[in-house]
Amino acid sequence: MTFKIGFSPCPNDTFIFDALVNNKIDTEGLSFQPVLEDVQTLNEWALQGKLDVTKISYGVLPLLLNKYIVLNAGGALGKGVGPLLITKQTGAENKDVNEMTIAVPGEHTTAHMLFSLAYPKAIKKKFMVFSAIEDAVLNDDVDAGVIIHENRFTYQQKGLHKLVDLGEYWERQTGNPIPLGGIVMKRSFDSALQQKVDGLIKRSLEYAFENYPLITDYVKQHSQEMSEAVMRQHIDLYVNNYSLQLGADGKAAVNTFLDIYSQLKQVNPTTENIFL
Repeated sequence: MTFKIGFSPCPNDTFIFDALVNNKIDTEGLSFQPVLEDVQTLNEWALQGKLDVTKISYGVLPLLLNKYIVLNAGGALGKGVGPLLITKQTGAENKDVNEMTIAVPGEHTTAHMLFSLAYPKAIKKKFMVFSAIEDAVLNDDVDAGVIIHENRFTYQQKGLHKLVDLGEYWERQTGNPIPLGGIVMKRSFDSALQQKVDGLIKRSLEYAFENYPLITDYVKQHSQEMSEAVMRQHIDLYVNNYSLQLGADGKAAVNTFLDIYSQLKQVNPTTENIFL
């Protein structure tokens, strides 16, 4: 049986799924066809039900609960790992963010939700692929931008300045780890199969951890010319115990996120049977 599985080309995802999709572990008769895309594309495809198993932003989860269930392994949660609001304007911290034009990495991303939590009155937003945001700020296409992934490690080298750590804001407000991205699987598969796939993803990550700090060719070929040092920073920041097992506090963070989503959007997404 073959599953279409979607994840990003970022080092944290390729690190997790390398052993699974390249048969470095026993996949127990299952095979996985990887589809690598930026997270906003994966979010949109998940809304269409295009992939069997996929990485998503938790920001889009409320819209997917009728189609997908959240797996325990493979996701990204943590503390000190949230998106940053950055600008190139010196002294901008004294300006009103609500009046700025802000680049945001996709409407349904967790980054957008966290920005909206901190700045519910900010409405001048431009949604774009996360990798284009630094240049948009540098070229004065926008006043500020919400950055994620490897841009956290490069923005200062480009003369950009941090206005707010949106992850820290979340942690102060909720006391929970930041739910960035999760792995979901179609509800149409039976529970035993969902459990099997979840276990294989966990085993794939355990294999990667056993061989770390080795950076495999699979991770390198998708890393957009990052140095190995930056790849390891990326992995160290986003891959942790929550990636092995969501756990009670991880699930509590996701439930808090859904509660805040319902308050911000004034909707009530189903909260039953979210997790595997």
